[in-house]
Amino acid sequence: MSKPIDAVLDQVLAHVDTGLEQSLERLYALLRIKSISTDPAYKAECQRAADWIVGELKGIGFDAAAHATPGHPVVWAKGAEQSGPHVLFYAHYDVQPVDPVALWHSDPFEPVLSTDAKGRKVIVARGASDDKGQMLTFIEACRAWQAVAGALPVTVSLMLEGEEESGGKNLPPFMEAHKEALGAADIALVCDTDMWDRQTPSITTMLRGMVGEEIEITCANKDLHSGMFGNAARNPNQLLAEIIASLRAPDGSVTLEGFYDDVAEISPELKAQWAGLGFDEAAYLDEAGLSIPAGEAGRSVLEMLWARPTCEINGMIGGYTGDGFKTVIPAKASAKISFRLVSGMVPDKIRAAFRKHVQAMIPADCSVKFTAHGGAPAITVPSDGTHLRQALAGLSAEWGKPAVMTGSGGSIPVAGDFKRILGLDTLLIGFAHVDDQIHSPNEKYDLASYHRGIRSWVRVLAALAG
Repeated sequence: MSKPIDAVLDQVLAHVDTGLEQSLERLYALLRIKSISTDPAYKAECQRAADWIVGELKGIGFDAAAHATPGHPVVWAKGAEQSGPHVLFYAHYDVQPVDPVALWHSDPFEPVLSTDAKGRKVIVARGASDDKGQMLTFIEACRAWQAVAGALPVTVSLMLEGEEESGGKNLPPFMEAHKEALGAADIALVCDTDMWDRQTPSITTMLRGMVGEEIEITCANKDLHSGMFGNAARNPNQLLAEIIASLRAPDGSVTLEGFYDDVAEISPELKAQWAGLGFDEAAYLDEAGLSIPAGEAGRSVLEMLWARPTCEINGMIGGYTGDGFKTVIPAKASAKISFRLVSGMVPDKIRAAFRKHVQAMIPADCSVKFTAHGGAPAITVPSDGTHLRQALAGLSAEWGKPAVMTGSGGSIPVAGDFKRILGLDTLLIGFAHVDDQIHSPNEKYDLASYHRGIRSWVRVLAALAG
């Protein structure tokens, strides 16, 4: 940039404010495109969305193209080289199906600016929050910088996916094929997350990893009559129940050998910040109709959700489960079990520990079959990282209160791909809210999230320029 960043920042922010109506029209145009990635009937619409984005990016100075994949295109764009860091922004332009349509209050693909029950202006449409509205906050911030300053404050690349809602299986191969160009970035940015609350911006710095396992236990060579074989024959349902019960100790901890070997305690500073967030544990559990925290004794709910590993039983199958009653001893019983991992834990090590634990409980005349259902490590962004601190400062300046670092109990696969394939840390910065009803009828995005999201990215890009 030829002009000092501080000298033009206020002008860029003012441009965002005065151009909000035109920005909304661009968002509405994108929301009208029915880019449902999971339904082959909408393949052309996904291509149309990719082409629309390419056109918009070219119009603000990016070298952009829609790259074909075996599924839907990946949009790849790069801005002019600037001094300072190179950021790689990720979002997705595909959306979930709209069923059941009858529950929508308006056409899912005809965006409506309405007022919610609390008097807030909201944009209602499929993809308004997940992820078209979030994606446009960044693109519109780039547009404002170009319009006012004639350039971006840092080097910016964008990688926009068309299959996130349908598995995203073609993105990692694309990243591998373009590893040299994508890996030239210094930090990845993802705008697919929430704010802590409506006044407090946040950056998600911790994402848990995952190990999925399915076990099938076989005892007899056929189903047996419980009157003729009860007591004498091993019941795989009983054996499965014993195995599952053995996975947790009375204090809620997981019993697998070495399970906590690589689990570090969070810093006192981070624990104190989380304690100051005002999280209402009772209200959180009440939403699920519960009142007593489970998991590890002596840990806060936020700590258990964000910074501790889990073992959960996701499904159990065995014997007769139809209407009525059947006194059978089944030949087989199975279960699906998942482990959420935290930073430092190795998926293969946890999988091996689980299988060893189960094998040790299988009698000699029975057998067990294991089926793996994926595995990925956790992601943690160093809390003292320069880019993180700069981004927090930019968000804090826009919202008038300190931005916070949060964790996520879930997993965002692309963040793992950025680390595994490109060696990049990821800053997850989003402006959605938990009540946005993503994937559900009447999905919405607060107008304030859209407007101030654009302003936030303007400030974050300036902050990242140093």
